[in-house]
Amino acid sequence: MDKGQWQQKGAGHRQRLRDKFLELGIDGLSDSEIIELLLTFGTPRSDCKEAARAALARFTTLPAVLDAAPTELQQIKGIGPKNVFALQFIQGVARRYLKQRIVGKKYVHSSRAVADYLIHAMRGLEHEVLMVVFLDAAHAIIESSVVSQGTVTVNTVYPRELVKAALARNASALVLAHNHPSGSLTPSPQDRQLTRSLHLICSFMHINLLDHLIIGSGEQVYSFADQGIMAEIREECLRILQENP
Repeated sequence: MDKGQWQQKGAGHRQRLRDKFLELGIDGLSDSEIIELLLTFGTPRSDCKEAARAALARFTTLPAVLDAAPTELQQIKGIGPKNVFALQFIQGVARRYLKQRIVGKKYVHSSRAVADYLIHAMRGLEHEVLMVVFLDAAHAIIESSVVSQGTVTVNTVYPRELVKAALARNASALVLAHNHPSGSLTPSPQDRQLTRSLHLICSFMHINLLDHLIIGSGEQVYSFADQGIMAEIREECLRILQENP
């Protein structure tokens, strides 16, 4: 088969994948086919099938491929800088879409959408990041922002800056979220201490801390509120406030 015939065959294969997507949606494509199509955005005239399969075999899941470092991706035969750009670009578009989609929505009705955004934004990071979702008095989402990077503890998160950011946005409530690079969803004693300290400080400023979420390696999220920990912290902080009027 000469080069022209090979390119024609490859173009036909890619078109069949596109038609399959248009007919069946994203669920009609395998993870390998999705990665293949994304890689072709970077090198549209190259056969990316084997490279996609190799990437999936190495990183095991589609999210792990999208989260992989450029240097690791380029160790796979057939994946170069242009392919990496395509993967990172679609990852960035998805992150912005998920972030903007939640703005203005009531948190109580959109908690899953918030979780989806946080998972996409924080999963796979090599260091801990603390994000805050700012809410108005009706618990509609105003904005989300990273307020701390590195090890997330009482000693590394500056409550004054967090409260200042909340007041600048006229926020009446907050949802905290941080990731565990280890992939574990189990809260550490430091996580509990941080939540307790921030809840107490926010209470003095009449800002309601609704929840603290932990993002691990999968699609699940650990919620302090769902596990009853926020209720325990609220009761403890209420006692402190009553003892120190």
